[in-house]
Amino acid sequence: MTATVRAPGRVNLIGEHTDYSGGLVLPVAIQLGITVAFEPADRLELDAPGGEPYAAAVWDELAALGRRDVGLRGAVDADLPQGAGLGSSGAFEVAVALALCDVAGLELEPLELAQACRRAEQRAVGVPSGILDQAASLLGRAGHALLLDCATLEHRWVPLPQDVAILVLDSGERHSLEASGYADRRRELERGDPRRVRHVQTENARVREMVAALERGDPAALGPIFAAGHASLRDDYEVSTPTLDALVATALAAGAFAARMTGGGFGGSIVALAEPARAEDVLAHAGVDGWIVRSSDGAIRRRTGSTPDRA
Repeated sequence: MTATVRAPGRVNLIGEHTDYSGGLVLPVAIQLGITVAFEPADRLELDAPGGEPYAAAVWDELAALGRRDVGLRGAVDADLPQGAGLGSSGAFEVAVALALCDVAGLELEPLELAQACRRAEQRAVGVPSGILDQAASLLGRAGHALLLDCATLEHRWVPLPQDVAILVLDSGERHSLEASGYADRRRELERGDPRRVRHVQTENARVREMVAALERGDPAALGPIFAAGHASLRDDYEVSTPTLDALVATALAAGAFAARMTGGGFGGSIVALAEPARAEDVLAHAGVDGWIVRSSDGAIRRRTGSTPDRA
């Protein structure tokens, strides 16, 4: 293969189920991701079992933006788990899109590419998702979270404290958004269901509160923000599960000072914050698969014999 692209997954610190209503999100691109090694070909030949509908949809969306009809032959490698609420489908779409753009000589601005990938996901599986995953994968910056206004696409980077470890704990409950209640929640929100609306309004406020706490160097404020966010997702938006609730309690009992579910819900993972010296203990006592995640730069491209370039 002559080139590779790598697109990171993400963990969303706060701002859940707000992107598709034009709200605020605060994701962190992480070191776990998806790599595509590729070379030009006559047609799209990608070794990615289960990823074919996503890749075909990305192809169609880029064609609508004027991409030349150039194929690629590629292989996919990933250390980002599927269905864990870490943006795996978004990272896959971004990696495929960057590879297809590369072989066709097409240059798109990151947010234009993110929007194309979001449309591809909707085309592939019919889920009315927002832009959070794709934007985080493309715009991530090491040492920072991404504050994104999903209505205007205005964004800036918020420094992360060095004395706080971010952990992801996988509940083992697997979900696919198309098979869960994700679309139902969006319809209920658009119909004005009071609890769904209250979650979005209070969650947007929590994003602002968390950004303020990070910028003033106040990690002690993050625990109550996470707790309120999880309670809202559990009670007002009803996307948590007993397993996720129990895992949040386990993480806190094991020494995390903040924990909540992350991602679309109905299974997947929780995100927890801990002092770095206690992070390994939290992982050990949680009794599930997990990672201490590092903030990462966004998607990169590398040609054989060259240095990496930001996408």
